[in-house]
Amino acid sequence: METAVALKLAFKKTFPVLCGYLFMGMAFGILLNEAGYGFLWAFFISLFAYSGSMQFVLVEFLISFPSLVTAALTTLLVNARHIFYGLNFTGIFRRMGKAYPYMIFSLTDETYSVNCAMLAAEKDEKYDKCRFFVNLLDHCYWVTGCTAGCLIGELLPFDFTGVEFAMTALFVTIVVEQWLNGKTHFPAVTAVAVSLICLALFGADAFLLPALILISAALTAVSGVEKRKEKKSGSKEDTCGE
Repeated sequence: METAVALKLAFKKTFPVLCGYLFMGMAFGILLNEAGYGFLWAFFISLFAYSGSMQFVLVEFLISFPSLVTAALTTLLVNARHIFYGLNFTGIFRRMGKAYPYMIFSLTDETYSVNCAMLAAEKDEKYDKCRFFVNLLDHCYWVTGCTAGCLIGELLPFDFTGVEFAMTALFVTIVVEQWLNGKTHFPAVTAVAVSLICLALFGADAFLLPALILISAALTAVSGVEKRKEKKSGSKEDTCGE
């Protein structure tokens, strides 16, 4: 796939993320500015940390200065879900060569959702360049939003109450697209059911990690059963052919 075509396709797929990242990034930049840090801090934090929810926690860390152990454990817990995201794309990203480390680093919630929403045909190797641009564009959107927010916070007093809902709206849009384009709705139904059960059992502050573990286990088990069925049906067809 030519670079220009891949970039155009990636921009089309990431446009909803652009809308969400600009506003959510601006919210982070404004908070960072209110904590006493300038736009260069916003630029480099979003460039190298690049973790939406954790960056908001980081603002509190820059004010309260917790111990390194506390900071490390908090970061691990907040971002533990990315472990499960990466498992689905390890093979695809590994074949991308030098881009492999960056693809892992830049796999955020929204970038993962966009990659998952791609059509089955786009799992082909020729779409790897498009996947790279998806990750790169999302990263650029976030850096731009964070830096712009900090600059706006320095120059103009705005009330951005409620801006955090932009990310909720973004996730709803992505989920609806996946639902409409998906061949089966089992993963979505499983995710909702397991999440609600874990929410009731563990509460809003602690349900995410156990929910991800259970969802991953359930989908892995179902996938294994389906693959075994496909192998059996394939072997039967070969036998009949003989």
